[in-house]
Amino acid sequence: MTAEQTGLRIQQALDALADSGADAERAGEQLVRDLMEFYGQGLARLVPALPPTALDRMLDDPVVAGLLLLHDLHPEDLPARIERALAALPERVEAAGFDPATGVLRLRRTATGCGCGCGEQEAQAVLACHAPEVTVVELERAPQLLQIGTRPPQPAEAR
Repeated sequence: MTAEQTGLRIQQALDALADSGADAERAGEQLVRDLMEFYGQGLARLVPALPPTALDRMLDDPVVAGLLLLHDLHPEDLPARIERALAALPERVEAAGFDPATGVLRLRRTATGCGCGCGEQEAQAVLACHAPEVTVVELERAPQLLQIGTRPPQPAEAR
């Protein structure tokens, strides 16, 4: 579809929305479809023209990543997109498993984590644009450490 054709179809949709007898919902949906198709065609021409290093830097931007995913133009597979998203978190976590049937991604804190308490909500937010296939994030909790004292416990009556 050319820019002129898209412009004409958008104008027709706007006219239909303005006409009181038109089905506004159907016209609005058509307008969105036409705009999406137009933007997708433009992006499909831009992405292959970018140098690989420039494209790689742009993939870190959640807006760019989201647009490319929306138009099925993202060059990375799901595991690479998950890793890219997790690298943006303040605390290092690693994917412990993903179930595509349920959309559940299990995460595990790494030993080198900063301990700042990154949780499921932060991970969910960063994954939303990079890997929308992930619908639920479960963060494995580290086992609780047992405090070991240096002296024998006191008898119960002395407490």
